[in-house]
Amino acid sequence: METSDVRDVIDSHLDIWNEKITLAEQMIPILGRLYRQRGLVLRMFGRKMVPATTIDIVKGHRLARLIVGNELDIKVSFEMLQKLVELKLCPARLDLGKLAQEYVVDHETNMDAFLNDRLATILQDCDDYSAEPKDVVLYGFGRIGRILTRLLVDRAGSGEKMRLRAVVVRAKGDEVADLLKRASLLRRDSVHGAFEGSVSVDRENRVLVVNGNYIQFIYASSPSEVDYTQYGINDALVVDNTGVWKDEAGLGQHLQAKGVSRVLLTAPAKGEIKNIVYGVNDHEVTADDKILSAASCTTNAIVPVLKVVNDKYGIKSGHVETIHSYTNDQNLIDNYHPKHRRGRSAPLNMVLTSTGAAKAIAKAVPELAGKLTGNAIRVPTPNVSMVVTNLNLGKKTTRDEMNEFLRDVSYNSRYQDQIGSTWSTEVVSSDLVGSNAAGVVDGEATIVEGDRAVLYIWYDNEAGYSHQVVRLMQQYVGLDYPEIPART
Repeated sequence: METSDVRDVIDSHLDIWNEKITLAEQMIPILGRLYRQRGLVLRMFGRKMVPATTIDIVKGHRLARLIVGNELDIKVSFEMLQKLVELKLCPARLDLGKLAQEYVVDHETNMDAFLNDRLATILQDCDDYSAEPKDVVLYGFGRIGRILTRLLVDRAGSGEKMRLRAVVVRAKGDEVADLLKRASLLRRDSVHGAFEGSVSVDRENRVLVVNGNYIQFIYASSPSEVDYTQYGINDALVVDNTGVWKDEAGLGQHLQAKGVSRVLLTAPAKGEIKNIVYGVNDHEVTADDKILSAASCTTNAIVPVLKVVNDKYGIKSGHVETIHSYTNDQNLIDNYHPKHRRGRSAPLNMVLTSTGAAKAIAKAVPELAGKLTGNAIRVPTPNVSMVVTNLNLGKKTTRDEMNEFLRDVSYNSRYQDQIGSTWSTEVVSSDLVGSNAAGVVDGEATIVEGDRAVLYIWYDNEAGYSHQVVRLMQQYVGLDYPEIPART
């Protein structure tokens, strides 16, 4: 190839890239406007587009190669986005990538007619969008509490319509010093990185102002002693992420506090409290429920995958092995611990321990009761875990067929928020930090021999689980917006 030809090839690639970046840069303020002002939660083949960088947007268009076989033309989605601004639309979750791809395939209509048809159910001026947001209180400010804070602050002013009003922590001697520490922990995180935003401290009023969100810190020794109404908080959902109380008697203390109407536990509950894995058995939630559990991170990671595999192939029996990052209840160095083996140094050992995952799975998917066993190994990593499932299926299949099924489920089904997938042979645990899926199937690791299948499922046991908690919170307080295109 001549030197001039080489230069032309180099220049053409750079020109194409610059065009994509330029369009992506123009899309960002439009996405923000639709999100903040109209409550449109926009996605690109399942990936949220707010907040998103220009690179995120370009990569989102490339993701189409895994789903439809070719990259989505960013010029098409940009044109569609501009038209969305001109329409009066009700709050909804709208997948711009899927809509744009559908339009590319549909050559018989112009874009205006296409959008009028596909968006007919939300194509109106909504009077109820100005309704007051639902008040949320976090009881506890540990790993899950701080991630939930990031997620809720990010969603403020959008179609989610939940507002974090307060955080309750145990009473301390020096509340100002405690508040400053809490602010620092929110700003910086060794696993999830720096908080992308502003955190300021109102010492006198014991408040953190986070990206404009006025979050009251309340210091209390027990749930029932708090009067939330004195802070203007009413009909609140309290999310208890302390793990101190797990039964109706303990969690019921929250309902004794003024201003509280519902309680959600971010851990498996005991007794008759419903353990909900959002996307699988959330249909069990009723208006009469006052206390719910969001189950565990492991249960949320594996139940959706087991549910779809059981529906497709049937599961006769199996074993679930959890490889879990160490947690705060373990010791940094060898010391006393009431549970077996957990007293040994977490950063230095793999620690064999028990798990209630098998029983929890049966609560969410009753047809699997008695069919699964389970165990767990805590390993020296701070975040991201894996579940290895060894399953005896009801019928024979192949590795390719199983992977194709799971790929389709992760992109095109009603479980796309719960089930992610990765198809790289180079993926390791740190690559999954920040994943918003409950669990991510590692397709390259799948093993299938006849009616036996071994599936490897990654999950960010902090962020992935917290996203599931937020999804359940939305349903619990009655925020159920339409999805376009509708999931099957």
